[in-house]
Amino acid sequence: MKSDPDRLFDRSPRAVAGLYLLFGAACVVAVDVAVGTLSDSAVPFSAARLAGGLALVGASSLFVYGAVRHHSRRAVTAREELETSNQQLQVLSRVFRHNVRNDLNVVQGYADLLERRLDDERSRECLATIRETTEDMVEISEKLRVIEDASTGPVEDRVDLTTVVHEAVEELHDERTDAEVSLDLPERAWIRADESVSYPVREVFENAVAHNDDPGRRVRARVETNGTTTRLEIHDNGPGIPEDERAVLRAEEETPLSHASSIGLWLVKWMCELQGGTVRFDATDDGTTVLLRFRSAESPPDG
Repeated sequence: MKSDPDRLFDRSPRAVAGLYLLFGAACVVAVDVAVGTLSDSAVPFSAARLAGGLALVGASSLFVYGAVRHHSRRAVTAREELETSNQQLQVLSRVFRHNVRNDLNVVQGYADLLERRLDDERSRECLATIRETTEDMVEISEKLRVIEDASTGPVEDRVDLTTVVHEAVEELHDERTDAEVSLDLPERAWIRADESVSYPVREVFENAVAHNDDPGRRVRARVETNGTTTRLEIHDNGPGIPEDERAVLRAEEETPLSHASSIGLWLVKWMCELQGGTVRFDATDDGTTVLLRFRSAESPPDG
């Protein structure tokens, strides 16, 4: 449905100016009466004073009308541009996820056929690189689906963050059994979020292990609640996130000379912010600490 550029917050500029005019005129009359009463004047009204006040209110109502109309049109234009941009992003995301992924599956299929026909080691190494690259692209398409499916409206659900962390660790152990994970969690930690909060939590755990070349991979996670805020802190002993990538996330934009190498970091940031939370990345010589903050929620009646 098209937005009406002559309406703002369900009030047209004419209605806003009209309400201002009525309220201003009432104030002028009330002030004139009050002044006449306090001055012990026999005439409670002063025609000149009343006419001057009403003229001022009338002139200023024209200014209010023009200002509201201008800002109303700007707001509508910005909203329409945002809707267009969102639609374009959704189309591009779907094209990438479906068309590009289908093409990548074809590439992977032919790579499998070639692998059975080749017998020299160099060719097999090239095919392994092709397969690894296509698998990375397929993984990116899955992450794009997560972002596309995420709700952008206010989050009113509540989720137990302790359960979310346990599930993320169990999935991590299913894929990687060489990582030592220690947890410091309360029995329950309810936050204001929906089920999609599991994606950034799982992504942080996966990054903590996948980008750590230390043979003794270690990950520590703890959850604590402080008033209206619940924090999830995940620390690993890996090499840490490079400063230039963290700077990109802080600036919230990518440039040709400065960009994050993985969409996973953006996924963590966006998905946390959609839940009304925040994320912070700290890197030291001892590893990387990712701090996720969420709004605390009351326990459900049966929880």
